[in-house]
Amino acid sequence: MPVRRLALPALALAACLLAGCETVAPGAPAARADGVIAIGEVQGRGWTSPLRGQMVAVEGVVTGRFVGDSGGWFVQDEGDGDDATSDGLFVVADAAPELRAGDRVRVRGEVFEHGERDSLTALQAEAITVIGRGEIEPLALTAAPDDWERYEGMRVRIDAPLTIGGQHDLSRRGVLHASFGGRLFTPTEVARPGPDAGRVATDNARRRLLLDDASAGEHPVQVWYLDGRPPPRSGSVVTGAEGIVDQRWGEYRLQLTAAPRIEYAARPQPPQVPGKVRLAAFNLQNLFNGDGRGGGFPTARGARTPAQLQAQVERLVATVQALDPQVAALMELENDGYGPESSLAQLVDALNAGGGDWAFVDSGEGPGTDAIRVGLIYRSSRLRPVGPPATLAGGPFGERSRVPLAQAFRPIAGKKDDGDTFVVVANHFKSKGCSDAEGADRDQGDGQACWNALRLESARRLLGWLARDPTGSGSDLVAIVGDLNAYAQEFPLRFLRGQGWTDALQAANVAAPYSFVFDGQAGRLDHALLSPALAARLAGAAEWHSNADEPDNVGYRGPNGREHAGMPWRSSDHDPLVVGLDL
Repeated sequence: MPVRRLALPALALAACLLAGCETVAPGAPAARADGVIAIGEVQGRGWTSPLRGQMVAVEGVVTGRFVGDSGGWFVQDEGDGDDATSDGLFVVADAAPELRAGDRVRVRGEVFEHGERDSLTALQAEAITVIGRGEIEPLALTAAPDDWERYEGMRVRIDAPLTIGGQHDLSRRGVLHASFGGRLFTPTEVARPGPDAGRVATDNARRRLLLDDASAGEHPVQVWYLDGRPPPRSGSVVTGAEGIVDQRWGEYRLQLTAAPRIEYAARPQPPQVPGKVRLAAFNLQNLFNGDGRGGGFPTARGARTPAQLQAQVERLVATVQALDPQVAALMELENDGYGPESSLAQLVDALNAGGGDWAFVDSGEGPGTDAIRVGLIYRSSRLRPVGPPATLAGGPFGERSRVPLAQAFRPIAGKKDDGDTFVVVANHFKSKGCSDAEGADRDQGDGQACWNALRLESARRLLGWLARDPTGSGSDLVAIVGDLNAYAQEFPLRFLRGQGWTDALQAANVAAPYSFVFDGQAGRLDHALLSPALAARLAGAAEWHSNADEPDNVGYRGPNGREHAGMPWRSSDHDPLVVGLDL
């Protein structure tokens, strides 16, 4: 982060400071006889300092020294009697004495706002003098403050549990995302897009607090405050966090000065869902197998080496076997046909290694022309395909959303039919990335990100297609499953529910469901929606949080991936879901 640098003054300037001949710019607050003013007056009550650009002198105790890492150090005084102003300040110097926490210093310099976003009030020091030792007790916080600005630069102790929401910045910057009052949910998962979601977003920002390792260095070999422990899962609870409130890159963070206590969240067991037929949905996070013969690496997406592919497939197999469904809808398969060297065929081969009865639905081509596609696999001893599969191409399913794939099935026992015909439709709607988005598909600022109009049109066209019975089965028992790239309260899902389709997880009373964690916030991109007739046959539903809460580094491409070989953890970035049906 660029910082203004000023040349150090002559030694005479420091002597003048100590002698009390400090001069104060016109309009500046009244100073002590020696020219020192309270840090709170430098901070002021606003977002930026009222003394920006002025030369001031302050005196306080060094609470944290991060020279060479975060680019400076923090100093705090005993306060100015105004609770609305911070008593801490960040100090940057081209050269400084060897300082340690507890040193009482007098500093003269120019007030500026540190960082590209002008967020952290700081002092560019011209003179620094150590005048003794001191101690600043941390301020205890028992809840998220309404305004973090009043604590900027101050030493605090969090006397409340913090819930870890994400580790996506841990391996790169040593940062954990945490929050007061439980985990954060994506605003449009829990609130209608627009003002309601905006209020959730505001509250999330207030409750969020990043736990930082007090270093601007990247890719630490070890994150010191974890004390050699592995990264915690999201949902883990932190207590006793202590450090200095900092503001960088637009977010407040606690620069930790001691290792906090972390109660690690346990990995959940596979869900046990009742029902004669169990239907799973699972985004595989780009299952690409090179040329299918051990070459062709690195792939366009997914595994970079044959070893990574092997680890990926082992985890996917472990996940499917643990869920024990009779049919599964898959997303993010490589779109490479149905031959023996295809990613789909080789996944089924891996599922059947040692004796299995898995088969896949072959739609003849595609479906679709995207690099990835959806797929359907089923246990041939438990289900029988009824008629040919059907696909829906064109319109919103042309260059954007993946082509849906529908197949009718009937439960069987031995060689006899043993239940009603039902239809499974695998889906993967357009993602939220804004590349090429125009007009109504641009981000409307309501929390739904880009391509929402296309996703809504995809939902409309999908229902119109299903109303025409594309599989020719005549069954009204239909499940729409997959990654719709829309959270539960966004327009595509509201439309589908408004047309009479039932959210299986909601109907099964799953508390606070989520399948994906992004930017420390949890929500559902993966859904199971049941037609009215099929909803009456719902026996149960669940998600398995085997992936979204896991840190990246245990994934099949992570540095600790081999430690989890053959295990389901972080087999993807999405959690699978499973629905039980009484057919």
